[in-house]
Amino acid sequence: MQPTFTTIQEARKWASVFLQQYNREPRVAELLLEYHLDLSFSQLLAYERDPFPIQQKDAFIKDVKEHALTGVPIQHLTGHAHFYGREYKVNQNVLVPRPETEELVLGVLKWLSQTSISRPSIVDIGTGSGVIAITLALELENAEVTATDLSADALEVAAENARTHKASVEWREGSFLEPVSSSMDVLVSNPPYISYDDKKEMADTVVDFDPEMALFAENEGMAAYEAIIGQMKRKQFKPKLIAFEIGHQQGIQVKELIERHLPGYQVEIRKDINQKDRMIFAERQV
Repeated sequence: MQPTFTTIQEARKWASVFLQQYNREPRVAELLLEYHLDLSFSQLLAYERDPFPIQQKDAFIKDVKEHALTGVPIQHLTGHAHFYGREYKVNQNVLVPRPETEELVLGVLKWLSQTSISRPSIVDIGTGSGVIAITLALELENAEVTATDLSADALEVAAENARTHKASVEWREGSFLEPVSSSMDVLVSNPPYISYDDKKEMADTVVDFDPEMALFAENEGMAAYEAIIGQMKRKQFKPKLIAFEIGHQQGIQVKELIERHLPGYQVEIRKDINQKDRMIFAERQV
């Protein structure tokens, strides 16, 4: 049975209640209203007594029900996600960017602002939708940014995002550092770091829709760090800064891995806004 709402306010109330019945966040109702009606949140409130546009009604109801019943991320329904104040295309081939990753980017920008490097070379490993690489390219107009990913489908999304934002990034297909031939000033990565053992505890909005290769790694989530650091050692890459996003219980392990295999780095574990270990910043001392 289709809902019988006639105003924007009634649509918001119906969607919120319907989502709660399926243990979904009621806030999704407002986000889908903003998307389908092309209104800001303040405009939703200002126009809430206005009639709901009939031409948008079926699509809005469909998306609310699909999210409630399947857990499909709202970013997949709208086709975009926000990162560092910009809008990016996302789909089933890329990880939906998380706010915590913005803190990783901020850390890299702050570090570079305190150095004398005028034209930094940056490599983003496992770029996905390209948000890290594109943000750094846009925020640092003199940077030379390269990004890699094993997935050709992900690189297609990333390249489209770069064209949209007019960002200059060189895209390379391959496993982590394999397609990179020369060293860099900064290596940054948000690699897959979730243990397969944790899969059963995760929300269906993540497990069923984000690409598995962007989420999970063998060896209790450490395999990607081991592979990247192994490639750095083999290729004799010695970036001035290594910046990793990490799982909140992996700080000590990743720190020790860098110190064991890459001597000469001062390694710092940093917390995110929720006070969980979330980032590793390793600065070369020699």
